Amino acid sequence: MVVAAVRLGKNHLRWCYSCNLPILETHTCPKCGYRTEEIEVTPPGDVRPAFDHDIQLIKSLSEKQFGPGTGDSLLPEGHVVLLNKAPSLDRMDEIIVDGTIISAIRYDMGSGWTLVNRMQGALRIGKTISRGFVVCDLSAVPFIRDSKNLMAPGVVDAHPDVVPGDEVVIIDTDHNVIATGLARMTAEEMIREERGLAVKTKWVKAVEPRFSDIKTTWDEVIEANEKVIQKRVSEAVTFINNTIEKHDVPAIVSFSGGKDSLATLLLTLDAGKRLPILYIDTGLEFNETTEHVHEIAEKYDLQLIEERAPTDAFFGNVVQFGPPAKDFRWCCKTNKLGPTVNAILKNFPDGVLSFIGQRKYESEARKAKPRIWKNPWTPGQTGASPIQEWNSIHVWMYIFYKKENFNVWYTRGLDRIGCFLCPASDLSELDIVSTNARYGQWDSYLNEFKEQRGLSDEWKEYALWRWKKPPQSIKDEVMRITGKDTSELTEQKIRSEKGPLFLKMQDGYSPCVIGYSIEGALSRPINIPRLSTMVRVLGKYIEKDKDEHWVTVDNITVFGEGSIISKANVEADARKNMSKMFEIIVRSEQCVGCSLCVARCEQGALKLENGVVVLDEDECIGCQYCLGPCPAVNFREEVDI
Repeated sequence: MVVAAVRLGKNHLRWCYSCNLPILETHTCPKCGYRTEEIEVTPPGDVRPAFDHDIQLIKSLSEKQFGPGTGDSLLPEGHVVLLNKAPSLDRMDEIIVDGTIISAIRYDMGSGWTLVNRMQGALRIGKTISRGFVVCDLSAVPFIRDSKNLMAPGVVDAHPDVVPGDEVVIIDTDHNVIATGLARMTAEEMIREERGLAVKTKWVKAVEPRFSDIKTTWDEVIEANEKVIQKRVSEAVTFINNTIEKHDVPAIVSFSGGKDSLATLLLTLDAGKRLPILYIDTGLEFNETTEHVHEIAEKYDLQLIEERAPTDAFFGNVVQFGPPAKDFRWCCKTNKLGPTVNAILKNFPDGVLSFIGQRKYESEARKAKPRIWKNPWTPGQTGASPIQEWNSIHVWMYIFYKKENFNVWYTRGLDRIGCFLCPASDLSELDIVSTNARYGQWDSYLNEFKEQRGLSDEWKEYALWRWKKPPQSIKDEVMRITGKDTSELTEQKIRSEKGPLFLKMQDGYSPCVIGYSIEGALSRPINIPRLSTMVRVLGKYIEKDKDEHWVTVDNITVFGEGSIISKANVEADARKNMSKMFEIIVRSEQCVGCSLCVARCEQGALKLENGVVVLDEDECIGCQYCLGPCPAVNFREEVDI
């Protein structure tokens, strides 16, 4: 599965090979005057520093896969290392050192981290490699160089531990690095067989090894890039001052505890402003994040406006809504949107200008947003981003330049900071945060939910709770790993079909996604096969899950376990669609067979069969005349759960 790269802005990373330094933007090195060269990283190119945790992870993976000593060969001490997050099913980071992409580390569902060498990485470890290698006959080298795969007859030797799926380095009998690839046989099979694919080659182009004996430090990097940093700061400071002058409302800094909001706060201080800090404690923050926010506010003696979500905002609502998902983010409403609105209305009833650490390199949605915007989910708030055009390496260099402390979780492997159980997290991130003391409560809840609903162990192991409707790429990956369809692994086998239907909703413009949405939770599971015929009343553009676990009609989706998502560009449409869908659900689930709706249907699309009304989809024209008085709707128990 190839995940498409998205270009969100210009690639600013260049390199001076004379000084062995990363240089931003300029075509000549500010230190030596030599010409710099662009590093062609995979878009979006949001490059960041590798911290000690990252470097040790890379070295340990190298030594595990390719033998002792290869870690130091790959990343020599005293060399600045950068990482670039590239598109992947879960997570992949390109590794940049000495001005070249040498390798990548990739996190895979079911197996965790793997080091994937490119030619430069393979050349670095060629002399120290003691495992993870395949030796090819000299006669096979020209074919491999011509991008052909290595077939079994061309294998002379291989490390005995090599198995199918391993990342390997192909060397010749003179121990020269020829290519990197993916093993398709065991070592024994490669040597024994007279036919068949032994290694699927990946990186084969012969390149000159790019090493540098010049050691560098981040202090030297910052010194070389000081003018670029100062230029960026100057533009941002002008923007801040001009924006404040144009808006006749109080100004604040929205501070989340992450690097981008920290850079934004520092820029307002550089602009000579001492603005209050607004921090929304969702109740799902790392303890270290809250501590960092308080430390920064105290250090600069700034007013801290801290709004906390209610104690039971998440774990009180998860009882009805179940685990949040990428496509079912009810938690954004309960734990972020609500407290934000409360804080703004309470402290700034006449409006507020909020400086926010938003960058276009983060996502396509953020690239599309202007630098100054009216916040659709918080009345009276105008957002403004001084760092809209910055990428991650600009932010980090500025923070290093200011010698400012930052959130410790960046040094533990995270590249973004948010709620510790956010469904938008990669598996790699959940793996990292599982060491957090607070994660135990969430882990216990997932175990309890799994047992109560009869869900599979894989549902939790692969964090399949992160989707209501998993994308095809995830379905394919799950099938590859388990041999099972996601519908089988996510099916709730223990379901209570009895009891009245109640609906609890969380609505509003989501801080995490663009648009108005309403997330609803029904009091019990429902019959999707029956509902999927009845929803023809609401619209003709109907999409059904092949296993009948969900049905979608006109931007509203209902799941069999009782979740509903209604999306629209405007609030009124989302509410109207949700209301109509709930009425159809009630009619579908609790029909008393009175035939009132059958009598109103002039098309004859509704019929009474075995005491229950059924709909002929081919005859229904969607006139909705049938949605009149109904005992199931009009006399249902009005209870809000």
